[in-house]
Amino acid sequence: QVQLVESGGGSVQPGGSLRLSCAASGYTYSAYDMGWFRQAPGKVREGVGFIDTAGRSTYYADSVKGRFTISRDNAKEMLYLQMNSLKPEDTAIYYCARCRYAWAACRLPSDFAYWGQGTQVTVSS
Repeated sequence: QVQLVESGGGSVQPGGSLRLSCAASGYTYSAYDMGWFRQAPGKVREGVGFIDTAGRSTYYADSVKGRFTISRDNAKEMLYLQMNSLKPEDTAIYYCARCRYAWAACRLPSDFAYWGQGTQVTVSS
């Protein structure tokens, strides 16, 4: 079955960096767009970054553009989110997710069918 397992979260001071990882298994990883989402307490889940099957096309939310970088390693079946210049408003649980359909472009939460358990990121001084 499809499994997505995030790691790399933690606590960091404003201006710091973290790299999140997501290990995928149970399906043909290279056939699916992937995404990172986050959810802060009392807020709706929002998309942070998305990447196509080959890793050539990426999309970012305006709030993280220029600070976050999404990437993937299809050989290792891994998804990454490099987060730099972190701000307190980046504090949230971060989830990786797999697109519902193979070879489809996915950008909305409803486009994604499988989710990891999440990893907490806390940015505070």
